[in-house]
Amino acid sequence: MTDVVEIPIQAETPPVYAHFDDAGADLRAAEAVEIAPGDRALIGTGVSIALPEGYAAFVVPRSGLAVKHGITVLNSPGTIDAGYRGEIKVPLLNTDPERSFAIAPGDRIAQLIVMPVSRAEFVPVAELPESVRGTGGFGSTGVQG
Repeated sequence: MTDVVEIPIQAETPPVYAHFDDAGADLRAAEAVEIAPGDRALIGTGVSIALPEGYAAFVVPRSGLAVKHGITVLNSPGTIDAGYRGEIKVPLLNTDPERSFAIAPGDRIAQLIVMPVSRAEFVPVAELPESVRGTGGFGSTGVQG
């Protein structure tokens, strides 16, 4: 079993894990919104949390909404820092070129993943150490492996 982190929360409908071993807890809409084809909307969840120091939460898309309806989280993953205490809002994008998508209060719209995070100390150097990949960027490994 993984570690459990207690997170203070203010919400009428808190995030819930659908299955015992899920990584993400479902975030639900707190308002009704219709997103036109190709449009985006910021959806309130009615959820505010107090993450402990050393943790962050990440808002990610729900795969079913993405595949079946073309609905995704615009800035995925959205990062919630430990010091933030406001309402979690989810920027959704409707990628479907033809159909609007209606969201009702209580609909599951995204997932929230809570993770420990490390702080980095960035150290300026004259050269970076070599690696197998080197400077190969986007597409450098091709389509087939």
